[in-house]
Amino acid sequence: MNRLSIPTQILVLTLIISACGAQAEPTVNVEDLQSTAVAVAFTQVAETQAANPTNTPSPVPTATITNTPTATNTFLPLPTQGPEATANPSDRDPCIDQKLPDTLTGNPIKIRVDNPTKATINLTVYLQSGNPQGICGYRAYLLNAGDSLVINDLVEGCYSLWAWNPDPKSYFMVTNGTSCLNSSSNWTFDISKNGISLR
Repeated sequence: MNRLSIPTQILVLTLIISACGAQAEPTVNVEDLQSTAVAVAFTQVAETQAANPTNTPSPVPTATITNTPTATNTFLPLPTQGPEATANPSDRDPCIDQKLPDTLTGNPIKIRVDNPTKATINLTVYLQSGNPQGICGYRAYLLNAGDSLVINDLVEGCYSLWAWNPDPKSYFMVTNGTSCLNSSSNWTFDISKNGISLR
């Protein structure tokens, strides 16, 4: 929108005032004219400030899964845990991309994982570092809907289980957190869309 300059506005205002009282000679009050000019100037400044764009923060983008593992009978990569997990490369777990060897040495444990969901699930069982055997890494499995998996070639240690449905229509990813397992018991985990629970 084009605006008239302040002197032009004052002139137009003066002409309008003088046209209204044609019978008498108008007199221009200098103080009134200055007050009007100041008011017009403040109005223009306020309108300019209102028209300036504000510093509104951009919306935070939502996470989208772009590297969904495919359902195969081979080892699958362990899902990433978000940018905060790799913010400092020196803090990254060196075992996160390492597969567990086929044969492990130590006190054997038995794990059962039940999948009562209606989806075929990708599952990783991750042995954390710091165990007595000094090994760490993961194994990956494919678990069909309604099936159970019994794993009897693992050893005592602290494990994190990750399960996810790679189908974009009903995608979910869950974990048990960390469970330290020993040979004193058989361990059973149940998968749901809300988490992995230890029975």
